Amino acid sequence: MRTACIDVGSTFTKGLLVDLQDGSVCGRAAAATTSDTDVMDGLQGVLQQLGATPEEPVLVCSSAGGGLRLAVIGYEDAVTALAGHRVGLSAGARVVHVAAGRLSGADIVSLRAARPDVVLLVGGTDGGNSDVLLHNAARLAKARIAAPIVLAGNHAAATECHTVLAATGRSVTLADNVLPRIGELAPLSARAAIRQVFLRHVIGGKGLSTGPRFAELVRMATPDAVLQGVEVLAARRGQDILAIDIGGATSDVYSALIPRGEDVGVRREVSPAPRVLRTVEADLGMRWSATGIVDAVDRERLPLEADARDYAEVVSREIATLPEGQVAWTHELDLARAAAIVAVRRHARATRPGESPRALREVGLVLGSGGVLRYAHPVAAGGVLQSVLADHGGGWIVPAAASAAVDTAYLLFAVGLLAQDHPEAAAALADHVGSGYIQPLG
Repeated sequence: MRTACIDVGSTFTKGLLVDLQDGSVCGRAAAATTSDTDVMDGLQGVLQQLGATPEEPVLVCSSAGGGLRLAVIGYEDAVTALAGHRVGLSAGARVVHVAAGRLSGADIVSLRAARPDVVLLVGGTDGGNSDVLLHNAARLAKARIAAPIVLAGNHAAATECHTVLAATGRSVTLADNVLPRIGELAPLSARAAIRQVFLRHVIGGKGLSTGPRFAELVRMATPDAVLQGVEVLAARRGQDILAIDIGGATSDVYSALIPRGEDVGVRREVSPAPRVLRTVEADLGMRWSATGIVDAVDRERLPLEADARDYAEVVSREIATLPEGQVAWTHELDLARAAAIVAVRRHARATRPGESPRALREVGLVLGSGGVLRYAHPVAAGGVLQSVLADHGGGWIVPAAASAAVDTAYLLFAVGLLAQDHPEAAAALADHVGSGYIQPLG
C-alpha cells in the first residue's frame, strides 16, 4: 500500500509517494502552488505527476497563506510567557507577539496590530496564582480580536476563564497547563490544540481553496511536520540532531535531544527548554529578508564581503532571481553561511541571565535543508554546515563530534506526516534522510 505525502508551501507544492511496507519512495514531484486560484489545482497536479490512484490516501501539511501566526500571552515574561513561546514554536507556529502580565488597553492594541491567527493564553502553575490569567481572559473577552484562543494555563482557573471567554462568543479550546509545576514543561496538549485550531480556523479560513477538500486533507503546519520528522530521525539514529532549514523568507532551526545520564528526569530551570525545539528567524531569508541577513551579520560582527551585501539588496527586490554562474553562487552561499550561523546562535544561546545554552554538545548529525543547500554543489553545501560547526566564538555549545548531511530528497516533512498513523514507515523513511550526502567532520 502506498500513500502520497504533500507539502503545500507558499511558492511550491512538493510531493512524495511512499510505500508503507518498507518506507521506500516510489515517486516525487513538484509544481507551483496555485494559491492565486485554488491550491487544490497545484495539489492535484502533483498527485497526477506522482501517479497516485484515487484509492491511495493523501497526507498534507501546509505553510501556504503565511503559515500559522501565533500570539502568546502569559503571566511572567521569564516563566509562563517563555514556556508558551516555546510551545508555540514546537507547534509549527510563527510567534508574532508575546505579552506578559496584566493586559492593558495598549497591550490589546499591540496584539491586534500583530494580526495573530491564534492566541495562546497561559499563566500560573496548577494551583498557583490565577489573578493574572483571569484578568487577561476578561480583557480578551471584551477585545475586538476575532482570533481563536487556546487556553493552557492554571488548571484551577481554566473553567472560569473558559466561561468568561465563551460568554462573548469567543472560540476557545482548552488544553492542559503548559507549565503545571515550576521546572516542568508540558507542551503536548497545547501543541495538539494549536494544531486542531490551525486546521479548523486557519487552513479553512484563509480562502486557499473554494471547497472543503483541502482543509480535510491537511494534517498539520509544515514546520510541525518537519519537527516531528527530526524527532523520529533522532530516535531512529539514537543521537541528538540539529537541523537547519534556510528558506526564502525565514531560516528555521530544529533540535531533538535524547535524554541521557543524569539529564533524565532532572529539572534545572524554572521554565525549561523542551527536548524537541524549533526556532524561526523571520529576518534571515535568502530572498524576502535577504537584507536582514546583512543587518544580523553586522550585529553579530561576522564578516561578509561587500559584493555579497550588494547581492542581498538585489535578490530582496527581485525574489524570483536564481543564482547562475560561479560568482552568483559564491554570493548565495555567503548569505546562506551567514544565515545559518546567526540562526543557530539564536537557537542555541542562553537568552536570559541564569539560563544555560542549549545542550548541543552531543549532537551527532547536523542536517541542512532549503533550496540553497539542496541545489548547491555538495561540497559547497557541506561547507555551509561546517562553518556552523566551527563557530566556537558564537556563545553556544558547539557539537564536539558530528557528521553533516543535506536533506537533498526533502524527506523530513514526509517522515513527520507519517509518524502518527504509520510509525514503522516513518522510521524506515527516516533511514534515507541525508543518505545522498553525508560528510564526516573532525
